[in-house]
Amino acid sequence: MTEKLDHIGIAVENLEQSMAFYRDVLGLELHGTETVEEQKVKVAFFPVGDTEVELLESTDPEGPIAKFIAAKGQGVQHLAFRVKDIEKTLADLKARGIRLIDEKPRYGAGGAKIAFLHPKATNGVLVELCQRD
Repeated sequence: MTEKLDHIGIAVENLEQSMAFYRDVLGLELHGTETVEEQKVKVAFFPVGDTEVELLESTDPEGPIAKFIAAKGQGVQHLAFRVKDIEKTLADLKARGIRLIDEKPRYGAGGAKIAFLHPKATNGVLVELCQRD
């Protein structure tokens, strides 16, 4: 079903400050930044081997990242797993009784199709599925 761990999403209050840590302290190379209006988020990508660290800063105080930080503080917000066919994977999971946040994929950073599984179905971890064509 899953191909690999695609990325780890980390909610941050200040993207520039957080980018400096990953770049200047850990020595990671910034792959790029992007604003995803639909998700109300600004994103920075740092490849690490075959996966990425994805830093997420809210662009709206009512956005999901802002709400996450208000409730839990900065830190790991989700784990994203790459799948070949996101629509089929979602249908299979739904048929197995797995609670979904998204029954249909939506647009995510980097042009990926994404969908989230409900943390109540995943032992408290927000799991994202992503398909990159």
